[in-house]
This record gives sequence, structure tokens and C-alpha cells, in this order.
Amino acid sequence: MPFVNVKLVDGVFTSTQKHALAKALTDVMVKFEGSEAFRQVTWVLIEELHSDGWHIGGEPFAGPPSLMGTLGRSKDIFEMIDGTPTTRDEFAAALPPVNASEQAGKLHAHK
Repeated sequence: MPFVNVKLVDGVFTSTQKHALAKALTDVMVKFEGSEAFRQVTWVLIEELHSDGWHIGGEPFAGPPSLMGTLGRSKDIFEMIDGTPTTRDEFAAALPPVNASEQAGKLHAHK
């Protein structure tokens, strides 16, 4: 019996949207199993968590502004990488070291 667990920020989706999501996820599981009989044993649990429990990059989640800040910081970091590292060690070597206090200042500047 497959069990699909989805965690969402509370209040983002309506009940109708959550039901549609559960149906679509069940459809995906049936497709990959290859048998319609699989539908009856597929469980989908959608959990809504209060926004106080969500953090991105160590900062409390504040909706779209948090996402935009994270995307901006990710883009900045991506552009600092030299080459195309494929291992963790290569990645660490390709990414220039960052002064922790300087990085904290940049994080707060994005807010």
C-alpha cells in the first residue's frame, strides 16, 4: 500500500484544490504501478502546517517575500560558482569562501 504524504503551509489551498491534488497524486501512483487495482490501496495524506513551523535558509517563512529572497540569494550563490562541479568536494572548492558576518549582512539586506 503506497502512502503519499504532502506538507503544505496552512491555508494556501482550498478543500477543492486539496481533493484535486490527492486525486492527481493517486493517478500518478496508478500510472507508475501499471494497474487500476492500485488506486484502491493508494493513501494520500495532506498535512497543513502553521506558517510558524516553516523556515527557509534558517529564516521564518513569510510567504512570497521569503521565496523571492531565497531565489535571489540562490541566484547570487549560483553565479559565484566557478565551473561545473559534480561532487561535494568539487562544489566546495568551486564556491568562494564567504565571510559569515558579510553573508549575514547580505541576508538582511534582501529582506
